[in-house]
Amino acid sequence: MNRKTALKQLKILGKNQKEMRLAAESWKSPFQILISTILSARTRDEVTIPVAEKLFKKFPNAKKLAKAEQSEVESIIRSVNFYRNKSKNIIECSKQLVELKKIPLEIDELIKLHGVGRKTANVFLSEIGGDGVGVDTHVSYISQKLKWTNQKNPHKIEADLKKLFPKKHWNKVNQTLVRFGKTHTSRKNKNKILEEIRIIK
Repeated sequence: MNRKTALKQLKILGKNQKEMRLAAESWKSPFQILISTILSARTRDEVTIPVAEKLFKKFPNAKKLAKAEQSEVESIIRSVNFYRNKSKNIIECSKQLVELKKIPLEIDELIKLHGVGRKTANVFLSEIGGDGVGVDTHVSYISQKLKWTNQKNPHKIEADLKKLFPKKHWNKVNQTLVRFGKTHTSRKNKNKILEEIRIIK
């Protein structure tokens, strides 16, 4: 796969999707972006966003969330999957941020935060204008179908995509592929479109 073709395919994917808000988007602060992204793991964006909005009305910043009772946080975020673990993680993450006095902007430092895996760190970085390629199920599936990678390990897929796309396009990859995947929910229809895109040169 050459870079020119991949960029053309990425652009076509962007035109074949509905406008929709993703969980990491349109928040007031990097803190809210990070926490919402943690909450979104294994949970649909349309569930995560209203839950996060409710959470941030009560705990808008790290200082306030760090002092929250876990039971109260659990009652607010109960709709998201693994809400008990996530409640504990976002409180502990907030305590770390209060101590650090800032959110780290490097992957290796971000993944030291409670609840922050590599995908979450990459999505967060790409949302704040940094250099990240978050690999979730949509990104993994579509990038394999388009022959952008032959890897199945998310870390290796991330590395392949970073080699394939210029750095200035990294923060578009996750958003574009996730929106495409959420737009085309039928596997048959999705594969038909991807096959048409794959043969484009």
